[in-house]
Amino acid sequence: MILPIVAYGHPVLRKMCEDITPEYPELKKLIADMWETMYHSNGVGIAAPQINRAIRLFVIDTIQIVEGFDDEDKRDYPNEKAVKQVFINAHKVEEDGEPWSYNEGCLSIPKVREDVKRAARVRLRYMDENFQAHEDTFDGITARVILHEYDHIDGKLFIDHLPPLKKRLIKKKLEDISAGKIKMDYRMLFAK
Repeated sequence: MILPIVAYGHPVLRKMCEDITPEYPELKKLIADMWETMYHSNGVGIAAPQINRAIRLFVIDTIQIVEGFDDEDKRDYPNEKAVKQVFINAHKVEEDGEPWSYNEGCLSIPKVREDVKRAARVRLRYMDENFQAHEDTFDGITARVILHEYDHIDGKLFIDHLPPLKKRLIKKKLEDISAGKIKMDYRMLFAK
């Protein structure tokens, strides 16, 4: 089932999310709905707060990015592999590597894209959809997508990484999103 995406301004996007157990109600269906919602809205990742759940769950699929690489991207990211993964109860072990900029957007903040600096690598402890424990290091585009979604489960948004001047320049767009003055090809849930 395609779920509405929570829009900027909704309080759930600023909550520190809680770990869950395998007994979380209808977890397999929720994960399936997240995949369907993400693909329907042309995203490469979606976190539970974006579908109005304050839990530590997100999914990513970077195939759209990797398959869309032009020659320059292929040169810049020669070893980049597409990753499709469920992350439950993810917790950062460390970030490292030279921070680099990349133009990011967010399903909860539609029609706003900005360059954001993030670490080159991230090491995470997490559970997969079968609650098998993992600790893995990710880099490149995959690390960026993970860090973006990880921010969501920590109550942060990509715009929090912007310098004050950039934030002032997008203030009106953010106010319009929060007020529901935006039309998208996917359903959105706005703060009351």
